[in-house]
Amino acid sequence: MVPDLYSSLAQDKVIREAALRSGVSQGVMQACWDAAGQVIKAWATEGHSVALPGLGTMRFGLSATAVENVNDVKSGLIKTRRIIFTPSTDLKDELKNTAIVITCYDRNGNEIKRVTSSDDGTVENNEDNGDDNGVDNGSTENGGTSGGNTGGNSGSGSVSQGVTAPTFSGNTQFTESTQVTMSGPAGAEIRYTTDGSQPTAQSTLYSGPLTLTETTTVKAIAIKDGQSSSVTSRTYSKVESGGGGDMD
Repeated sequence: MVPDLYSSLAQDKVIREAALRSGVSQGVMQACWDAAGQVIKAWATEGHSVALPGLGTMRFGLSATAVENVNDVKSGLIKTRRIIFTPSTDLKDELKNTAIVITCYDRNGNEIKRVTSSDDGTVENNEDNGDDNGVDNGSTENGGTSGGNTGGNSGSGSVSQGVTAPTFSGNTQFTESTQVTMSGPAGAEIRYTTDGSQPTAQSTLYSGPLTLTETTTVKAIAIKDGQSSSVTSRTYSKVESGGGGDMD
């Protein structure tokens, strides 16, 4: 018997479907797709947590051996490099509430058994899958560690592992104004900046939607139990009339 396998969707099919649903021409959609991909790669390699519209955030991280004394820190402690995807709450809920159907076929393609999932829908947090003797302590921001405490006597900063970065929603292109909403883990506070600086625990506390009337880069972190998440950053651009877009 073989399982029912689903092939991956080719990029051109995704672009065609996106163009059809948005009313944007395929050529423009292709250009936007390519530009977004380049920005995501550039920002991720600089250490930023990058928002993926409608999905969550992506960042680069490290798995490294922990040490107790800062004098023992060296490049050889790094074991692996990781691409870490943190799904949004909506995406997690979608997966949690989706029934999984397993279909088995014989060699002739005849269906011989079908079962539907009965699990509790627990969604694994891939940021918690570190090695037993290693650490994956946060992301790097422009070459510096934003949450890299390697032991009891080593540098400052709280470990961001387990604290999910905030997610944003709102039109990233607008003609007059746009509202930006932020969400984060339950029980966490969100601190943000709009001047391009990196947010800290002393930055402005998010308490409700922001109304932007000019091109602005919004950066935010989630803080819970004294620990900070990686940074979520998104630029909202004011454009000429007719050039607005909706990218949640």
